[in-house]
Amino acid sequence: MLIQLTIKEIFGAFAMAFVISCAMTPVAIWLAPKIHAMDIPKARGMHDKPMPRFGGMAIYLGTMCSILYFLHGNESLPAILVGGTLIYALGAADDIVKGGLNAKFKFACQTAIAVLMYYMGLRITFITNYFGGGHWQFGTAVCLIVTVLWIVGITNTINLIDGLDGLAAGVAAIAALSIAYVAYIHGDRYGMMVVCVGMMAIAGSSLGFLPFNFYPAKLFMGDSGSLFLGFMIAIFAVISPLKRSTLLAVIVPVLVLGIPIFDTAFAILRRVVSGKPIMSPDKEHLHHHLMRLGYGQRRAVLMIYGICAIMGMAAVIMSRDLYLESVMLILTAFLYIYVFLTDQNHKVPVIRMQDAKEKDRSEGKNTDDSKADEKKPDENDNKQIKA
Repeated sequence: MLIQLTIKEIFGAFAMAFVISCAMTPVAIWLAPKIHAMDIPKARGMHDKPMPRFGGMAIYLGTMCSILYFLHGNESLPAILVGGTLIYALGAADDIVKGGLNAKFKFACQTAIAVLMYYMGLRITFITNYFGGGHWQFGTAVCLIVTVLWIVGITNTINLIDGLDGLAAGVAAIAALSIAYVAYIHGDRYGMMVVCVGMMAIAGSSLGFLPFNFYPAKLFMGDSGSLFLGFMIAIFAVISPLKRSTLLAVIVPVLVLGIPIFDTAFAILRRVVSGKPIMSPDKEHLHHHLMRLGYGQRRAVLMIYGICAIMGMAAVIMSRDLYLESVMLILTAFLYIYVFLTDQNHKVPVIRMQDAKEKDRSEGKNTDDSKADEKKPDENDNKQIKA
């Protein structure tokens, strides 16, 4: 069943999700300590005090209420509601349980939910032949495997980049807005307006939550938020009703989420090579490298936002068959990543610090070192006076 959707309804979905998410986030901050959904500082963490980590509740309510109101009557709605609720419940349990759920158990549950989505009709049965006419049809077994890998993979890309204040929410919003714009451009032609509305709801709930999560954060979204956002982006990408849109449904999210996907794939490869479990945490993600280079949380997050926005623009351009322009933007994005990851000598922060000290000396000001040296005699003099 195709639903006729207007600009008013598209922006209405965004606005409703934004308002509900923004209103419910303070409730999540109040509720988190009462249900023990607190993030305790760890060695690999970026904060030094316990933080509420139940922001996923606000994102879930904002997204689901908006989708339920604006997409009622769509044949895919039951699967969306069931899958989104189950993945949210899994993440919420991980946030509440002390020490979190076992990684293998979470992965098994994600796989089971993805299989359920397949049997409820959310599946990738074919992909458009990019190098010729027609489609590449998948058999039953291949269809199941591809669908499960797609849903589980995209679900975890958002989860794995949730390492800095505001990072996951901002990246999810950029991805959702980019996919929504592509869906709007091709909506009348390929029947993708449902995707547009769903992505606008996801973007609205992410941005409604972001003011409370951007550095310095007042709370974290937790696994309940990051798993939910990744899962919703994954399933909305495959619900479009017309066959010709399948290429857009697969290629566009891959491009838009290119940075999280690259970071996830590199993390898996890194752990396999080092003989560590795939799900084991480490501090070698892109945002960790930026932090070690001295950029700080706010600047590191904004830098990744910029790269993701470039990839989003590349996806929009490619959807309009402007392949050369899209490739140039993709190469530009990865060039920036190369620059960020290869500055291992901390040249920028060191040069700035040295320049500041030289400027202070030229103006006759005391540096921190000289102040420290001057402070010691004063303290000794005070001790002598007291004696």
